[in-house]
Amino acid sequence: MKLAVIDLGTNTCNLLIAEINQQQYTLLYQGKVGVKLGKGGINKNLLTAEAFERATQALKKHQETIAGFNIDHVITIGTSAVRDAINRTDFESHILQETGLQLQIISGEREADLIFKGVRLALKNLPDDTLIMDIGGGSNEFIEIKQSQITYKESFPLGMARVLEQFPLTDPISASEMQAIESWFDKGMQSLWTQLNGKQPSQLIGCSGAFDTLADLLDQTAPGTKARQQQAIELADFNRIADEVIHSTKAQRDQMTGMEPLRVEMIVPALILIRLVVKKLDISKIVQTDYALREGILFEWIYD
Repeated sequence: MKLAVIDLGTNTCNLLIAEINQQQYTLLYQGKVGVKLGKGGINKNLLTAEAFERATQALKKHQETIAGFNIDHVITIGTSAVRDAINRTDFESHILQETGLQLQIISGEREADLIFKGVRLALKNLPDDTLIMDIGGGSNEFIEIKQSQITYKESFPLGMARVLEQFPLTDPISASEMQAIESWFDKGMQSLWTQLNGKQPSQLIGCSGAFDTLADLLDQTAPGTKARQQQAIELADFNRIADEVIHSTKAQRDQMTGMEPLRVEMIVPALILIRLVVKKLDISKIVQTDYALREGILFEWIYD
């Protein structure tokens, strides 16, 4: 059975195509198209007419890819920017009319569940006190694991598109802007700090998005050319890359090997957020995985 999963995120529209044979799977295709659904409206909970059009074109492009694979089933998921939009019903109707795709808009809790399942597909057994982190354009998900089960999950509407709309940044970012963004994350994530008070996660697993770019920058590989089910990132390497990227200009980031064009602006607040989490929770081990929400859908089709 061939399954296509489209994840219409706030910044990118991602496509995964897999073939499932009982409890075995083969990834046939993975790709993404930029949509920037939050541009110009995310902090007003509004999808602009331009966002409608960008989403439509991205979905049509993925449909062209899907057409070449003789797919049995297509699932299309909408996340933070769509679920919070006051005009989400109009958006759903527009997408259905223009593409024929029925958009499933999921809650932050459901998003966290799928991310957890995607990570389980990648890593199988998760050590106790693992903390999973997924950075998005609209929201960031955190999931605490004990005995391979979720003990805490939360979706914070503090995504990178929201940061950039709220904090217009100089180029390069100034020290005061860095402090303001870190303080905004810190205050917005009080429930996470409370949940993990006195606990030190055994490892931080970073999913997709900014973590993929971090791994590409470390490996000096072009975006999308190296598939990683899991890859350890040394703290010294993380700190080196974070310092270099955060203090760089857009022009410098454009020239970095491994920097995805879609992430040139959003990578700066993303690294500020990761650095805050590492510092606050005394993280000593970081593991990156490509697997996240889309692979969580795949997990459910295989095992549930």
